[in-house]
Amino acid sequence: MEWEVVIGLEIHTQLNTKTKIFSAAATAYGAEPNTQACAVDLGLPGVLPVLNKEAVAKAAMFGLAVDATINDGSVFDRKNYFYPDLPKGYQISQLAIPIVEHGKLEIALEDGSTKVVGITRAHLEEDAGKSLHEDFDGMTGIDLNRAGTPLIEIVSEPEMSSAKEAVAYMKKIHSIVQYLGICDGNMQEGSFRCDANVSVRRKGETELGTRTETKNLNSFRFVERAINYEIERQIDVIESGGRVAQETRLYDADDDSTRTMRSKEEANDYRYFPDPDLLPVKLDPELLAQLQKSLPELPDAKEKRFCSEYGLSAEDAGQLSASREMADYFEQVVSHANGQAKMAANWVSGELSGALNLNSLEIDQSPVSAERLAQLISRIADNTISGKIAKEVFQDMWSNDKTPDQVIEEKGLQQISDVGELEAIVDKVIAENPKQVEQYLSGKDKVFGFFVGNVMKLTKGKANPAQVNELLKKKLV
Repeated sequence: MEWEVVIGLEIHTQLNTKTKIFSAAATAYGAEPNTQACAVDLGLPGVLPVLNKEAVAKAAMFGLAVDATINDGSVFDRKNYFYPDLPKGYQISQLAIPIVEHGKLEIALEDGSTKVVGITRAHLEEDAGKSLHEDFDGMTGIDLNRAGTPLIEIVSEPEMSSAKEAVAYMKKIHSIVQYLGICDGNMQEGSFRCDANVSVRRKGETELGTRTETKNLNSFRFVERAINYEIERQIDVIESGGRVAQETRLYDADDDSTRTMRSKEEANDYRYFPDPDLLPVKLDPELLAQLQKSLPELPDAKEKRFCSEYGLSAEDAGQLSASREMADYFEQVVSHANGQAKMAANWVSGELSGALNLNSLEIDQSPVSAERLAQLISRIADNTISGKIAKEVFQDMWSNDKTPDQVIEEKGLQQISDVGELEAIVDKVIAENPKQVEQYLSGKDKVFGFFVGNVMKLTKGKANPAQVNELLKKKLV
């Protein structure tokens, strides 16, 4: 490919404080429109913003987690622009001195290698309200409940070169803020969303191409699709003799394309100036020390521990540690399953995750508890049932809230491990298939699976597979 792609992301992360960043209004999601916006959020005359200390602490925690500089004396600025759901006519944000600067994040690439992406800054700001375009018969409704909700905007360096890298970076940020407990990460509700800055240039060029910004992407799939579309669009424009316009665009999921929203503003267009009502934020060193001590085991550290402590592959450990809830569930399974870590990893990342995805459920909504899944794994380990039968038991557990022992007993699924009983069945299969015996003895090893399959068929899948294999090898000589 003769083109190089340059991508930077601006991730908007709502902090899960109970009240807003500059007022005592509630931040709970789902309230009736315009019932959680007070005079401060609306910018009415005579009101003054008061900074939420918890929002500052949560922003600082993020900075510590990504090995960033925490600025002592960060400043709030007014970013002036008109938008229907911004009632004050300006947004309180941070420009000159943000609370967090110069962090970094390591992401895993598809080829198994890793890449470090710089984090330019993470600044505190207030969210705007929300414009509602449905059910208003050609008009727009404005819900100001979200106005004033605390955000950190996490700005990456322009160091990603594909949509997949951008998604990997965004997923890692998503994982970190959830591990820290500073954001619920709910993308459908808008508490974690992204703007993607994309430009292209011919290989060998050093100057960055003109970038576009695609706003408010609220799923990993949409981020990947929007970036890929924008890459192709920009290349087509340049190769057709045109010039890419610096602009803000929107992604349309219905036709998988981006479209122009407005020309892209620069910082001077917003007429930033320090907010006269808010003093610089001075952070107590003792507070930072307490926050550092309170940091949980983060995804990268947990992944490494899963590899060393449980003997998992890097791929399995990465999948299980991506979500704090998934990691906790896995470790609960291991603790109840007598240390069957590898089998637990296979079941949690395989059968359980597949069922959750099929039913659009999160791990904390699983009908099968960690303890009951551990019981099922223990029944495989002690040869009560086979792995194949275990999948049937799992489906019953998922649908009927039963323990594995109840399902096994009710359906008579205990594995046949009696040597005498199995030997008689093996002898029967060999005796009834002389042609296949001759083929196997002549060197056609693949025929061995035929005998295993027939034994399993006669026992309705309940024969102990290891014993069946052993008996067949002894007798087929």
